Amino acid sequence: MVGIAEKRLELGGLETRALEVDLGGEGGHPLLFLHGWSDSADTWRPLMSELGRRGRSSLAVDLPGFGTADRLDREEAILPQLDRFLEAAIEREAERTGSDVLAVGNSLGALAAMRAAENPDLPLAGVMAIAPAGLDMAGWFPIVEGAPLVRFVMRAPVPLPEVVLREAVGRTYRTLAFARPAEVDPSVVSSFTRHVRSKRDVVRVLATGRRLLGEIGNPFQLERIKCPLLLVWGDQDRMVFASGADRVLREVPTASLEVIEHCGHCPQLEATERVADLLTDFP
Repeated sequence: MVGIAEKRLELGGLETRALEVDLGGEGGHPLLFLHGWSDSADTWRPLMSELGRRGRSSLAVDLPGFGTADRLDREEAILPQLDRFLEAAIEREAERTGSDVLAVGNSLGALAAMRAAENPDLPLAGVMAIAPAGLDMAGWFPIVEGAPLVRFVMRAPVPLPEVVLREAVGRTYRTLAFARPAEVDPSVVSSFTRHVRSKRDVVRVLATGRRLLGEIGNPFQLERIKCPLLLVWGDQDRMVFASGADRVLREVPTASLEVIEHCGHCPQLEATERVADLLTDFP
């Protein structure tokens, strides 16, 4: 069984939690995993374990504002804060391992990874962008905010017990993020909700989403991306449409697309072995 260690890191002046599989040796480019909005590094546990069984080391971090990372500065735009954080993470991993880094992101994490790829000075071997935000969006935030159980949480006149709140958040997550909600492992849902324990947490995450709406309408300078870029989408993604890949494929000569059937917004969880296969062959 592959062990995943937890530790604290400081990146770009912000403290965060990191999950690490450190096998040492030569297993390919170091992998850096970046989660999506309202998620945490825990979303990568199944994939990190699978890759560890294949001899690959990896590191996943809580992005600022999520999980147990430091909070975002309310006075500054969010994307520049994520840019600095990710640049520090990439440079740290490259220096530590002596190799260029392969950044793998989902949703907001994929957006951040693609923005990092616009910087030619960063030691990046490539980027796998899984359903990147900032392209052909599906009105994801109104969908989340308008979900019946989220409205229930927000309108509750008294504080809800943690178990009730986590159940409401978990059911919403199952419904929106997965093609086959009934088949999602309960431990995956539990990992997602472990960092949302009070109504205050829900309010904070939703507020971050509202702030992001004004920043992700056109967040890329795609012509600056020169490293290998693999776009990965689930064909039943309700949050970010795969048609968003069309623009990237036109403007980034190094880009390619892989669509995974019967899969939603989080292929790292619904198609773990397939994503591991893609990472084994990329770049």
